[in-house]
Amino acid sequence: MHWCGWKEEENNDFWFLGFHQGVNPFSGCSLNFRRFACLADMKDLLNKRVFVSILCGISTWLWISCTKHQPSAAQPQQPQVFHLVSFQIDQQQNMYHAFQVSRLPVIQLHFDGSVDRSQALSFIQLYDPQHRSLSLQVLNASSDSILFISPVDTLQPLSAYQLTVLKGLPGKGSSKLDNTYTMSWITVIDSADKFPRISDSALLTKIEQQTFRYFWDFAHPVSGMARERSTSGDVCTTGGTGFGIMAILVGIERHFISRTDGLNRISQIVNFLTYHCTRYHGAFSHWINGATGETIPFSTLDDGADLVETAYLMMGMLCARQYFQAADPAEQALRQQIDSLWYGVEWTWFQQNQQSVLYWHWSPNHGWAMQVPIQGWNEALITYLLAASSPSFAIGKKVYDSGWAQNGAMRNGQSYEGITLPLGPAYGGPLFFAHYTFLGLDPHVRDAYADYWQQNVAHATIHYRYCVDNPLHFNGYSTACWGLTASDDPSGYAVHDPMHDDGVIAPTAAVSSLPYTPEAAMQAIRFYYYTLGDKLWGDYGFTDAFNLSVPWFDNQYLAIDQGPQVVMIENYRSGLLWRLFMSCPEVQQGLVKLGFTNF
Repeated sequence: MHWCGWKEEENNDFWFLGFHQGVNPFSGCSLNFRRFACLADMKDLLNKRVFVSILCGISTWLWISCTKHQPSAAQPQQPQVFHLVSFQIDQQQNMYHAFQVSRLPVIQLHFDGSVDRSQALSFIQLYDPQHRSLSLQVLNASSDSILFISPVDTLQPLSAYQLTVLKGLPGKGSSKLDNTYTMSWITVIDSADKFPRISDSALLTKIEQQTFRYFWDFAHPVSGMARERSTSGDVCTTGGTGFGIMAILVGIERHFISRTDGLNRISQIVNFLTYHCTRYHGAFSHWINGATGETIPFSTLDDGADLVETAYLMMGMLCARQYFQAADPAEQALRQQIDSLWYGVEWTWFQQNQQSVLYWHWSPNHGWAMQVPIQGWNEALITYLLAASSPSFAIGKKVYDSGWAQNGAMRNGQSYEGITLPLGPAYGGPLFFAHYTFLGLDPHVRDAYADYWQQNVAHATIHYRYCVDNPLHFNGYSTACWGLTASDDPSGYAVHDPMHDDGVIAPTAAVSSLPYTPEAAMQAIRFYYYTLGDKLWGDYGFTDAFNLSVPWFDNQYLAIDQGPQVVMIENYRSGLLWRLFMSCPEVQQGLVKLGFTNF
C-alpha cells in the first residue's frame, strides 16, 4: 500500500512522506531523493493538493524505477522425490496390518525411482513387540527400484512387528523418498503341541478338574463363596457362587474331592448366606463382601436386590439340595437351610406393584430407580421359571407370557448363517444366553414360544459358522477358534457377539457349548489346550479371553465364565446338573404352570 503526504515546516520547506508497506521505497536507489525544497513563489503557483499529487506520482515512478534495478532473489529448486508404490510381506500385497506372516518373512518394497541400496538399511527399521530395533538384510534379488529385505534372525511366533521406511531414503542423484511408510504384521501361531496328547475324555476331565479349582482353592476363606474374578479380594459374586456350588457337585462326582468335603464347603456357603448376608425381600445383591456379608454396590443405584443373580444362586442351591438326600444330620440340615432361603425369596415383590413383568433390581435406598424389566430373550429365563416354581411367592403364567415373552415378541424366526433362529436378537446375542439358564434347566423342553434345544443348538451353530466365515477378517478365527460372549477385553469388559465383534474370543463360549455342538466345541477345546496352551492354560483352567489380532491374552479368570465350563462339560458327559435340577418337585410344577412339555 502506498501512502503519500506532506507537511509544511516553519522555514516554508515541504517534506515529502512516502511509504510502501513500511519499506522505504528509495532505499538502494541511485536517485536518493529524500527532501524537496520548494520556493515560496512555487507555493503561490501551485495549489497544495496539486503539489502533493505531483510528488506522489514522482514517488511511485522512483519506486518502480528502483525496483527494476534490484537483483531478483534466486528461486530454490524443488528436491526430486520418489514414492513407495507397493509392498508385499510374504505373499500378502499392500496389507498395512497383515496376519499369519512367516517367522522369517521376505518384504518386497517397490519404488517408482531408483534407491541407493548402500544406504537403504539406515532408513528401514524393524521393531519387535517391545519396540526394540531388529537387524535386517538386503537380499540379492533386489534391483534399483525393488528392494527385497528380510530379518537377520527368525521372529517369534504370534507376535506383533512393525516395519518403518523413513522419509528421506536416498535415491538416484539427489532424490529422496517422499514420506514415511509404516506396515505391521503378526507372525504365525506356533502349531506345535504345548502339552502331551491325551484322549478327549481325559482332556475333558482335566479341564473340569483344573477349572473346578477356581471354586475350591480360590474360594473366599471366610464365606466359601466364589470371588468375582481372580483379582477380587473380598468381592464375591452371588450368581457365580450358584455356579460354583454346581461345580462342587461335579467335583464330588469326579472324585476331585470327597463327598464330606463338598458337603462342608456348601454348608459353609449356605450358613454365611443365612446368617451374615443382607437380603432384600428375600433376594441377594449382585456383589457381597465375602468376609462380612455386606452388600457391595454393583453400581450407584444397584446397591440392593439383583433378582437374576439370586435366581442363579437358587438354581445352584436347589441342585445341592437334590444331591445331598441322605438321612445324615449334616445333609438334612443343609436341605433345611436351603429350603429356608428358597422359600424366602419374594418373587412377586419384583413385579413392582403387581405389574405383569418382573424387575431386575430393587434398592432400599433408591427403590425401583434402575427400572430394568426382565424381558426375553436373554440369560434370565431361569428367573421366571423359579418365580413360577416358588412354594411361597409364585408368579402366574400371565407374568411369564406378558412380561418375559412379551406375548411372543421375543420370537425371531430369521435365518443367520443358513440357520433359523427361533428366539432373540439377530445372530442370537452373546453365547451365555444359551448357558446360564441351562446349567440346571435341561434344554430338551419346549413351550409355546420355542423348542429350547433347537434354540440353543441354532445359537451355537450360528456363532460357529460366523467365526468360520470371519466377515471382519480377524486373525485366527477358524473351525478351531470360535465363540463370542461377554468376557474380558483389552479395554476392560465387554459383551461380544456377531453384531458386536472386536476380535475377542472367550474359551467359555465354545467349551460351554459342548452339549449343543460337540464336534465344533471339541475342536476348539483341543486348539485352546494344545496349540494356545502356553498362553491360555493356567492354574484355574483357560484364562478368560484372548484376541489373536492384537495379539492379547487375558491373565484373569471370572467365576461366571469358569463355572459354566465345568457344569456344561458334565451335563454333556452325564447330564448330572440337568438331572438334579429337573428332579425338584417345585420346578416340575413350575414348568407345567408355564406350559412347558417334553420333560
